[in-house]
Amino acid sequence: MLGNFVYSNPTKLYFGDNSLNYLNEELPKYGNNVLLVYGGGSIKKNGLYDEVIAILKANGKTIFEDYGVMPNPTVAKLYEGCERLRACNADLILAVGGGSVVDYAKALSVSAYSEEDPWQKYYIEFKEPDNKIVPVGCILTMVGTGSEMNGGAVITNPESGLKIGHVFGDNVFPKFSILNPKYTYTVPMYQMVAGIFDTMSHILEQYFSGDDDNTSDYIMEGLMRSLIHSAKIAVKDPYNYEARSNIMWTATWALNTLVAKGKSTDWEVHMIGQAIGAVTNATHGMTLSAISLAYYKLIMPYGLDKFVKFAKNVFLIQDLATKEETALAGLAALEAWMKEIGVVMNISELGVTKDMFADIIKATFINTTGYKTLTKEDIYAILEASL
Repeated sequence: MLGNFVYSNPTKLYFGDNSLNYLNEELPKYGNNVLLVYGGGSIKKNGLYDEVIAILKANGKTIFEDYGVMPNPTVAKLYEGCERLRACNADLILAVGGGSVVDYAKALSVSAYSEEDPWQKYYIEFKEPDNKIVPVGCILTMVGTGSEMNGGAVITNPESGLKIGHVFGDNVFPKFSILNPKYTYTVPMYQMVAGIFDTMSHILEQYFSGDDDNTSDYIMEGLMRSLIHSAKIAVKDPYNYEARSNIMWTATWALNTLVAKGKSTDWEVHMIGQAIGAVTNATHGMTLSAISLAYYKLIMPYGLDKFVKFAKNVFLIQDLATKEETALAGLAALEAWMKEIGVVMNISELGVTKDMFADIIKATFINTTGYKTLTKEDIYAILEASL
């Protein structure tokens, strides 16, 4: 482990098929007004909405609603939500949904009482909140983003063609999150698989960095092996509780800041993927899967030893004649797993054409903490190889 770090995570998790009952323990900690935030209404179809409303009423809460949160929450929706939150003077934002809903709730929590334009303040200038923050609670219905136990909040600005994530500090983490794997059963297969790869990508982004003997790497290797195993089961049997619960737990630990400790981390796949999402509005996890192999093949020579370790410790590949052959065998095994679970393998499937490359490259933030700092020409080559 290299460097110095501080680890703190204030989110309290309630996990399991009876976890919603614990909402009764959390609600008395907050004031009377609750803003219920959710997406397109699937929670009404599966009955979760009625269960949550009943618990809120039993605890004497006054309920306000902010619904229609889209898969890639927009800045326009954020502005609308800020007005709604101020109007109801909410004491708690209760997000019921997947990562986009939780991301939106956190962005809302820091934006409603900002005296500056929140997009400019948090997503262009990356300032930290210096105003009132409304606490957030979470009831998770889709896994992948890890948003239930971190400070990340991704917002899209269609007018500027940008999709940007701001990772806020402990004061913006959800105060509590309720994780019932059964709530993920009704998620369509496409979205389930996208969430699985989003989880894998979170781990890979942190794993493929640094060259020291790092405890975080060993943890991540275990998480990846669990995810690979459980994903194969879940795509064949989506109602397999054990597989879905393992996937949910892995997704949380993939991005709750633990495995990043002692690591430089990379995040360039996410930077390119988010740029693709800003241009196409494609599903986030699929933007990552479509470019990952091309990206990792490009940077592999610069972090060869780690790619060899990945092949041997995650996919249990024996040493081949050269390090390069072993590393490539690891990426081939990753590709085979991706195809087996059914993720998108090419950006053309997401509607990307060559005439979009310039906009995608323009919207891509270039990080300097991975094995290779990309040039614009590198990004073009990745996109071309991913078509």
